[in-house]
Amino acid sequence: MKAARTPRRAVAAADRTRQPTEVRRRLIVEAAVPLIAERGYASVGVRDVAAAAGVSVGTVTYHFGSVQEILSEAMVLHIERYYAALSEAAAQAAGAAEALRLLVDALFTEDTDRHWRMWFDYWNAGDQDPDQAFARGQAERYEAWHTQIRELAERGVAEGEFSSDDLDGFTVRFAALADGLALQRLRQAPPLSTEDARRHLNRLIETELRRRS
Repeated sequence: MKAARTPRRAVAAADRTRQPTEVRRRLIVEAAVPLIAERGYASVGVRDVAAAAGVSVGTVTYHFGSVQEILSEAMVLHIERYYAALSEAAAQAAGAAEALRLLVDALFTEDTDRHWRMWFDYWNAGDQDPDQAFARGQAERYEAWHTQIRELAERGVAEGEFSSDDLDGFTVRFAALADGLALQRLRQAPPLSTEDARRHLNRLIETELRRRS
């Protein structure tokens, strides 16, 4: 009588082929993004990430020194993709005024609530990070975001669509208002619709970037 064979364990696709370190790290980080969106930054652990990526816990800890490192890279990946999409939408506009309108429309949709939750999670995590890696990443992201806003306003002035004596001030106020509206949108205290959030930002643009006749 033949001995029964021991059932073979299913092997995840990521484990079937040996992959370069950077590819394996990217797979793990990619798997962490939807976990953070669904559960929140503080509720995701190494085992969760390993299961989502289809690898062992040992594989995750081999490539990353801590779960914070994974989550930091995942947050940066998501944020970079989000703002790259905004830039692409603005770049396709015929002029600066249209570009800013498209930017505002893209900042506030039903789908962007997910992004804002992740952004504020990322923000809060920066206060708890002892080596300041999150804080440095946030500073870089804000600098790039401010640059994007200012360049669109500058483009409008250069092309004759706008007139402004304080582009730096406009940039700061636009970014701050967007963050504030996003937080109110998530908290819904007081209630704020996507349409009203867009209206407030567009009103700021109309007030501060005067249209040339």
